[in-house]
Amino acid sequence: MAEVTEARPPVHGVAKPLTGRVALVTGGSRGVGRGIALRLARDGAAVAVNYRKDAGAARSVVDEITSTGGRAQAYLGSVIDERAVLPMLSAISDDMGTLDLLVSNAGTASRGTSIADTDRAEYQRLLDVHLLGPLALIRAALPQLRSTGRADVIAISSTITREFAKGAAAYTLAKSALEAAALTLAREERQYGIRVNVVAPGLVATDMGERLVAAAAGASIAELEPSYPFGRTCRPPDVAGVIAFLASQDGEYITGQRIAVDGGAPDTSLFG
Repeated sequence: MAEVTEARPPVHGVAKPLTGRVALVTGGSRGVGRGIALRLARDGAAVAVNYRKDAGAARSVVDEITSTGGRAQAYLGSVIDERAVLPMLSAISDDMGTLDLLVSNAGTASRGTSIADTDRAEYQRLLDVHLLGPLALIRAALPQLRSTGRADVIAISSTITREFAKGAAAYTLAKSALEAAALTLAREERQYGIRVNVVAPGLVATDMGERLVAAAAGASIAELEPSYPFGRTCRPPDVAGVIAFLASQDGEYITGQRIAVDGGAPDTSLFG
């Protein structure tokens, strides 16, 4: 299951804020997930890069991490396939150590249809990817997470849960449900030393973001950026930086929070 790459020793032996931590980033091969994996590794965590289809992209992330002295391995598995979850978690534990940082990032876009034109199957598809799959993964990971003394679960949501955008009901409902589940989990698992937080980016400059903008506005991100706060949209490192902070000692007393990463929100909505 795992693609194993030998790690180099830490650069200059410098202690890093996440040294000793073992992180799983779902959907870690591209876009926001890639940015998160790279940042966590840069800060010293050993990173399990989960991917569903693109082995080459996952390998690229692993190679970039290990080329600078970090530890990373790639693990194939769909978050909605419960049969793949336990073997993946077991492999991560065997290869890298006990998991103590889980970033639920894997996701997919909705088809952009109105409620009148959205069938049950579309709602189920989005709920499987954004809610039911992540919850099954978290549930399976809890024995490892509870055993570490300090563990973190960070769910990647979206600012769309506060926008109620036209044509995005299935996606909005699934992400809203994920947020509700994560904030409930924060209360339930606090007794075990697990911190649970939600990070909600705005429009992010990724391949998926470009497709979203093209479908919703017939434009490119570059064309829209002048109207966004600070003259640009969100970038993967913006999201990754918040996650690295939450997982660090500086974020030790933060749980049950939803943090938006959107520059304070654009003055106008992309979706209308």
